[in-house]
Amino acid sequence: MTNDIKHVIDKLCNKESYKDVYHGTNNNVPMPSVVELRKAIEFLREIIFPGYFGNSSISENNMKYYIGVNIDNAYNILSEQIKRGICFANCENKICYDCEMLAKQKAIEFINKLPEIRHLLATDVKATYNGDPAAKDYGEIIYCYPGIRAITNYRIAHTLLKLDIPLIPRIITELAHSETGIDIHPAAEIGEYFAIDHGTGIVIGETTIIGNNVKIYQGVTLGAKSFPLDEHGNPIKGIPRHPIIEDNVVIYSEATILGRVTIGKNSIIGGNVWIVNDVPPN
Repeated sequence: MTNDIKHVIDKLCNKESYKDVYHGTNNNVPMPSVVELRKAIEFLREIIFPGYFGNSSISENNMKYYIGVNIDNAYNILSEQIKRGICFANCENKICYDCEMLAKQKAIEFINKLPEIRHLLATDVKATYNGDPAAKDYGEIIYCYPGIRAITNYRIAHTLLKLDIPLIPRIITELAHSETGIDIHPAAEIGEYFAIDHGTGIVIGETTIIGNNVKIYQGVTLGAKSFPLDEHGNPIKGIPRHPIIEDNVVIYSEATILGRVTIGKNSIIGGNVWIVNDVPPN
């Protein structure tokens, strides 16, 4: 048995075996920590929705202290994790001083975006409340609804992506994916008053554009068809390949919309349909 195990170890340590799946740390900087990023998201959730998460005894009198401490906690985690993401993606320096300074700058830029993120999420909460007769109040939606949890992670991740931060945004949206079954790529563009009802099984692809006041139900796929290959037979990446959903559209459960098609404003897409062509407005 000992000889068998040694034989397996030898095989697994053969360069031909691990060359496509091995990552050597750049400048001894480890990979981003999923555990730490999960902590950062919870601090940010406490900042965006004060009183619902974390310390529930928050009041107007201690709000500034509470928000300040949580911003400090989130900043410290994010600056380290952003540094790790930068080093993973493109660090070529022998020391990571430049990466560390850039990460701190990016973390501050992100913190400055928090009021805008809260504004957008407030519109999402309102849209979800207005679109769900079962919802008793905003608090139930903020605290309980998986759609708002997934959208919160998306709004945070999208902001980080717009700041050209690698890897970290995708980890954050995948955290929500694993928790809720809702898969939103951080690069998707989503407007105000976005509502997800139930949510399980929703997929929103990388180049999707969603306008304002859009509501989608469980199982909806905003996806891409098989994309073209270049002259060498490799997939052509970075081209728009997901749907455009205009304002005031409702998409019912299990609808599949594929390719760079446009669903015109004020349209209703029924459940269990397969759409690969444009749908006109109204």
